[in-house]
Amino acid sequence: MADAAKPTLTQSRRRPFSIRTQPGFTAMAMICFFLLYAPLLPLVVYSFNAGNSLAFFEGLSFRWYVSAWDNKLVQDAAIRSVVLAVAASFFATILATMAALGTTRTRPYRGLTAIYAMINQPLMVPEIVTAVALLILFASIKAATDYHGLAYLIIAHTAFCIPFAYLPIRARLEGMDLSLETAAADLYATRWKAFRRVTLPLLWPGILAGAMLAFVISLDDVVITEFVKSSGQDTLPTYMLGQLRRSITPEVNAISSVLLGISVVVVTIFFILNRKMK
Repeated sequence: MADAAKPTLTQSRRRPFSIRTQPGFTAMAMICFFLLYAPLLPLVVYSFNAGNSLAFFEGLSFRWYVSAWDNKLVQDAAIRSVVLAVAASFFATILATMAALGTTRTRPYRGLTAIYAMINQPLMVPEIVTAVALLILFASIKAATDYHGLAYLIIAHTAFCIPFAYLPIRARLEGMDLSLETAAADLYATRWKAFRRVTLPLLWPGILAGAMLAFVISLDDVVITEFVKSSGQDTLPTYMLGQLRRSITPEVNAISSVLLGISVVVVTIFFILNRKMK
């Protein structure tokens, strides 16, 4: 009987370690979530304040949402933010897809690790450093060309968003079955046809996830936009920053709540797509 019980004891001791089974994990996780999301509650609540105060709730009203909707400056900033985010996510996703294919659908070669590190460099370098570098670069170009359009912001946001789009696309490629592409090659499909008919349909969820993540990052960016933008090129985040420097009203709360809602929806779709990719 003792010998029969030994394998069971050994198996119980070899159970894989899980942080979720450790004492206090649930309590610590709840505290962390509370510290992260509790400040958002008063932000949303005071966006429905009927009064002008951010300290005293004077009644329920959609006054500040209507005010933000009718504000011409907010409308222009919102349109500019969406155009910028769509353009940046589009170009960043294309470049990230090409980079992911070039670092996964090839034999290992010297410098591959360095290329991977360079692609993900914006994730490691402080954003303020990237913003200052882009400011210096674009300032010299503006002086030489006298062009002050939105292209600078699109280029800056695209460069910053590439690694955010690259990671889910690369993860999707690494999880794909290579035998399907090999079978297409055995059936005399060209590389382009195999990519278009086999790789791209399988890769599509990863591309969508990367595009949505890049869209959210671009839509919420403040630091790079503040350094690179020219006069009259405010986005919603930089417009809100300017309003906070002048006077604070619940209109800023209303705009923030809308941005929060958009971000939550897009990130939720991103995680749903990620689950489908597994």
